[in-house]
Amino acid sequence: MKCHRCHSPGCYREGKECKDLKELLKGLPEFERKLLEVSSDIEREFYCKLTRVEELLEFAKRMGFKKIGIAFCIGLFEETRILAKILESNGFEVFSVVCKVGAVDKAELNIEKMKPEFLEASCNPVGQAEVLNEVETDMNIIVGLCVGHDMLFQMHSRAPVTTLIVKDRVLAHNPAGALYSNYYRRKLI
Repeated sequence: MKCHRCHSPGCYREGKECKDLKELLKGLPEFERKLLEVSSDIEREFYCKLTRVEELLEFAKRMGFKKIGIAFCIGLFEETRILAKILESNGFEVFSVVCKVGAVDKAELNIEKMKPEFLEASCNPVGQAEVLNEVETDMNIIVGLCVGHDMLFQMHSRAPVTTLIVKDRVLAHNPAGALYSNYYRRKLI
């Protein structure tokens, strides 16, 4: 499928089916069904009224989550501290794990370094997932993990994962800025 090339997405308002996938949603296990329902309820009740952080809080409360994990980039320590404080002040038990946990020098992994003469610790997204798996978090939040590291974290996390901050060192962690900016679009296309 190439939905990005569609000029009249009839699936949105008309229920048009380009591919029969309805049974996938109808047959969800109970927990996954609850994820879908709670998300839809929040969208309906608070459309354009809550920030992503507020939606995250509302979602976690409605799901009955108690333990929240944060897998974060070392470059976003302050943002993670603020997020953890917000979560804790809303009654959640927060566990956080920085990207460099259990780090290994990139040389030991045969990964090229930016500055070969210095120790350059590799991020350990698999280790981050394992730390949060050990405390049995109910939900995990990604704060600024690198592309690829975020994928590894999600693959190894036992708890469902959502992303709050996507790393973009150039655009102040707002990757959509490259899509909105005529200058970046011209550069990329």
